[in-house]
Amino acid sequence: MQTTFLKNKGTMPCNDLERCHGGNGAIHWLGVLDGNDPGGKRVHFIHDDVLPPNSSIGVHKHTGDQEYYYIVSGCGVMTLDGREHKVTAGDITIVFPGGTHGLANRSDEDLRVIVTSVSVE
Repeated sequence: MQTTFLKNKGTMPCNDLERCHGGNGAIHWLGVLDGNDPGGKRVHFIHDDVLPPNSSIGVHKHTGDQEYYYIVSGCGVMTLDGREHKVTAGDITIVFPGGTHGLANRSDEDLRVIVTSVSVE
């Protein structure tokens, strides 16, 4: 039975994703962990995402998972169940099954966020 795991940054997939969930512009994501990594049954993924100025992740709904957005740097506007909230470094949001959310960077600086998706089933 495996008791530890290390994944080096150089082996993590990264890419620019255009119009994420119907949002604006392209975000840059780094796939820190995914469901194929050891222990990945409950963790769908962990991403280190950067939203450049004027980009966004479109509002979308979750059903069989929870998603956590931890704001590492910058500031943005998180839409949670139709209501907009300003978020800044150190803030975290959680979207439970049935909830909707999106994130917009309306500032002049990059917005960096760690996104974690875990199964609730």
